[in-house]
Amino acid sequence: MNEFSNTLKVTASALRAQAMRLRHTAENISNADTPGYRRKTVPFESMALSGEAVDLVKTGRVQLDRSKLPRIHDPAHPMADTSGHYQGSNVNLMLEIADAREAQRSYEANLKMFDQARQMSASLMDLLRK
Repeated sequence: MNEFSNTLKVTASALRAQAMRLRHTAENISNADTPGYRRKTVPFESMALSGEAVDLVKTGRVQLDRSKLPRIHDPAHPMADTSGHYQGSNVNLMLEIADAREAQRSYEANLKMFDQARQMSASLMDLLRK
């Protein structure tokens, strides 16, 4: 039964990590037009279970994309400097949509794995009762 428990722990940790990734991707998309906004990324790290041969997935610290912010020319913008430029956002919508789709599919795969392990555990309990 310990193997089923470990499987559920690993898939649950992966679900949490992908949910966090989706949350930050949604924040990036919603702030794509915010002046000076920097894209957020969340790295994944492995975390060993004490005394077990499996690793859990955890998210690292949120990182800001340090690529150069584009300068946008709009003299009427309230944040424009004397030359009529302001700093835009470094969010690439195509990249964010691709990341969101990848995170969604990874989330769904982990959810199916979680459900499969739960069903197998329930089937084993039914067999042991007989």
